[in-house]
Amino acid sequence: MKLDGRRESTNVDDRRGMSGGTKAGLGGIGGLLIAGLIYLLTGQAIDPSQLTGPMDTGQVTTEFTQEEQELASFAKKILAGTEDVWTAYFSQHGYGSYVSPTMVLYTGATQSGCGTGKASMGPFYCSADQSLYIDLSFFTSMKSQLGADGDFAYAYVIAHEVGHHVQNLLGTLGKAHQQMAKMNAADANRVSVRIELQADFYAGVWAHHDNALFGSLEKGDVEEAVRCASVIGDDYLQKKAQGYAVEESFTHGTAKQRVKWLSLGIQTGDLSYGNTFSLSDSQL
Repeated sequence: MKLDGRRESTNVDDRRGMSGGTKAGLGGIGGLLIAGLIYLLTGQAIDPSQLTGPMDTGQVTTEFTQEEQELASFAKKILAGTEDVWTAYFSQHGYGSYVSPTMVLYTGATQSGCGTGKASMGPFYCSADQSLYIDLSFFTSMKSQLGADGDFAYAYVIAHEVGHHVQNLLGTLGKAHQQMAKMNAADANRVSVRIELQADFYAGVWAHHDNALFGSLEKGDVEEAVRCASVIGDDYLQKKAQGYAVEESFTHGTAKQRVKWLSLGIQTGDLSYGNTFSLSDSQL
């Protein structure tokens, strides 16, 4: 991606170097922990009831490597790009004022408005405090464990979390969480898949408009993001971890579905094409 000269967002709470020591509980959307080294190498949207447990934090002295600082700068530039794109899109399409989320950078574990979050969960969005949480070591895990690498692949992860924020602002996320609370696990998982695929689509919509505004995409960038989407599908992750996939437990969508919706967003740049909730399972 071409990011030279791009501004860095100031809507960032940098907690790197803070550490905490309790274990996080997961339920609902993030309820399936993949066995082995792979946890939830996906973005997810979490409502306030999904994470539990207090956490004691303490400041530790940490000197960040050049790579870590470059990743932090990169994440801030991508967040700034989402602010520019969604502010313009909301205004142009009558959605009102876009309220930017806060991006929390942390190390290991941190407290969120939804409870305690841990790096092993992967990046997540908390609707209670309208913040997305990322331990930057996740990007190293993407590369080493799944072979998903490249700046646009990393940007896709951040844009997916911002996609959940867009869902929250539009009221989609809250309605979906309310529905899920009344459902059995299998039905709730089907709703979860629709939430996540729509966030993939929104990430693609952002990329479409970011490129139109800044000429940010370079040769091979789209392929990087598509590769990333394909290796964080539920079927791929489950087969990699345990040798088989259990469709009823899918919460984020298959590799094919994630690639489809991300690609559709990049191609159209139009939210009207992204109503995943109106489609049957076979149409997803």
